[in-house]
Amino acid sequence: MTQNTLRFPVPGGIHVGIIMDGNGRWAHERQRPRSVGHRRGARAVRQVVEAAPDFGIGTLTLFAFSSDNWRRPGPEVRTLFRLFRTYLRAETEKCVREGVRLRVIGRRDRLPDDLLGAIDEAEAATHAGRKLFLRVALDYSARASILEAASRSNGALRDEDDFAAILGDVIHDAGPAPDLDLLIRTGGEQRLSDFLLWEAAYAELYFSPRHWPDFGPDGLGEAVEEFHRRERRFGRVTAEGNPAAEAIRREAAG
Repeated sequence: MTQNTLRFPVPGGIHVGIIMDGNGRWAHERQRPRSVGHRRGARAVRQVVEAAPDFGIGTLTLFAFSSDNWRRPGPEVRTLFRLFRTYLRAETEKCVREGVRLRVIGRRDRLPDDLLGAIDEAEAATHAGRKLFLRVALDYSARASILEAASRSNGALRDEDDFAAILGDVIHDAGPAPDLDLLIRTGGEQRLSDFLLWEAAYAELYFSPRHWPDFGPDGLGEAVEEFHRRERRFGRVTAEGNPAAEAIRREAAG
C-alpha cells in the first residue's frame, strides 16, 4: 500500500496526530547509537509529510519532543535540537514549494536561541501554505497547556471554542486546530503520553508495532485506511456513519 495507490478525497482533510515512538529501540536493535535512530526518524518525518496530502490529510501534528523529554541525557537532547534546527532549515524551501504551512506548538521559553530563530524563519516563510498544515509539538505537554489555559480564562468562558482559543495562545498555535480525527502511535506502545488530550476527545486510536523509522508512507496509508473503516458515532445511538468510508465502500462495490 502506497500513497500512489490509496487516496481519500476528504473535503478540508482530516486531522492526524502522530506520536513518533521507537527511534531509540530501532537503533538498539541494530546495535547503533540512539542518535542514528533519531536521524533515521527525521528521514521518516520527511517521507510522511510528503505523503500526507495524498491520504486526505489536511492537518498533521507530530509529537517531536515532550516536556518530559528534558529528563533524557543532555547529549541526546542537544542532538535532537540540532536535528530539529537542521530539518527546519533544510525543509523550509520545499515546504513553500509544496504548499505546506508549518507551525511549532508548545513552550518556547526553554528552547535554544538558534532553534527559536529557525522556527521563526520557517513559520514566516511557509505562512501562505494551504495544501497541508503541519504542526510540530516541541517542548509540549497537553496537561500543562490545559492547566495554563484554565488559569488564563478567569472563569469567563462561553463555550468550548473560547477555551480552545486560549489553549491555542498558550501553545503558540496559529489558531485553534480542528479536533483530532486520528491519533497514531508507532513503536508498539499503547498510551497517549500527554499528547493532544483536549483535541483527541473523539479521535480514533491506531497503534502500530513498527518503530518510527520504519513507519513511512505505507504505515500512514494503512492507518488512514483503517480509520475510514470505522464508524464514528460521537455519542449517538444511531450512527450516520462516516461519509468518506461510505464513499469508499460504494466505489469498491461499483
